[in-house]
Amino acid sequence: MIKSFMANGYKVFAGAPNFQDNTSQALSDLGVVTIEFPLQRTGLNPWKDLLSVLKIRNIIIKNEIDLLFPYTIKPVIYGSLAGRFTGTPVISLITGLGFTFSKSSIKARVLQKVTEVLYKLALSKNNAIIFQNSDDVALFREKGILNKNQNTHIVDGSGIHLERYPFRENNKVSDKIIFVFVARLIREKGADLFMDAAQKLKTEFPKAEFHIIGNIDNSPSSISPNRLSELNERKIITYHGFKKNVENYLTNSDVFVLPTYYREGIPRSILEALSIGMPIITTNTPGCKETVLRNENGILVEPKQLNELILGIRFFLENPAAIGPMGNRSRKLAEKRFNVDIINDMILKIINNNL
Repeated sequence: MIKSFMANGYKVFAGAPNFQDNTSQALSDLGVVTIEFPLQRTGLNPWKDLLSVLKIRNIIIKNEIDLLFPYTIKPVIYGSLAGRFTGTPVISLITGLGFTFSKSSIKARVLQKVTEVLYKLALSKNNAIIFQNSDDVALFREKGILNKNQNTHIVDGSGIHLERYPFRENNKVSDKIIFVFVARLIREKGADLFMDAAQKLKTEFPKAEFHIIGNIDNSPSSISPNRLSELNERKIITYHGFKKNVENYLTNSDVFVLPTYYREGIPRSILEALSIGMPIITTNTPGCKETVLRNENGILVEPKQLNELILGIRFFLENPAAIGPMGNRSRKLAEKRFNVDIINDMILKIINNNL
């Protein structure tokens, strides 16, 4: 997206907390000006959050910013407020509603109420608001976060770079099926459900492999590190930790599984799997259901339903010949709908038409 901005004549400033040296260098090499500002990823601390708004405001004024393009929950809320204080046009990108709208705990339900108020206040003066699925737009309107006159648009996720995740033919015929889960290791992403399914199926299908890629999260929703280690030692799952070269692991796997009940935009991990040509097992939830054409390139299961997830995995264990054709259909879907060039062109048109 940054490269697309610059190719179209924009000078880009990238603001974020805690830049790693390699990230900052990569952006600088592109000609991007990187600016750090304080932002807590989780929690609501009024004083610290107010400081974030003021810092963004100062960045806008100091650098004479003409357009603010914030995305993810906190940057959208605080960036939009800062843009409002400075009279700067804001076009925000809602990349999913996350834990706050998952209704998975009392804390999530309380946070949702607070976040609804903040969103309503922050978005009211935005030039445009871009969503990644129609369900999120509908929910914002239902909750009164958006008024009937607000300018909204929908794009199909953040898109996928098809050349970086190249298609590979997979004419699977053996019963050694490799399933892979890639996500933050929290309950809402379905990590526990994936491990439960592996435990249930491993005895009956000993050649099946269940791989997990991702970090143990420091949030209250994190899965148990002890359970993860135990299942890894018992060879029920294979845990790889965090990996930057995820495409290599996807290329060597057969079926992608994400039994999430987190409020996704459109999960990038699924887009990567589509591009490589993998069948998808995911949930019938906003953001995820857009990536699966039922029984054509994958299987949709209801959220939190372990038995449905087991049946979905079992289908591929009992029908390995279906993996190749379904994977081919996934790649076609990635090319037609989720190509990053298509998404970036749509976002640029929205920006140019709303400045």
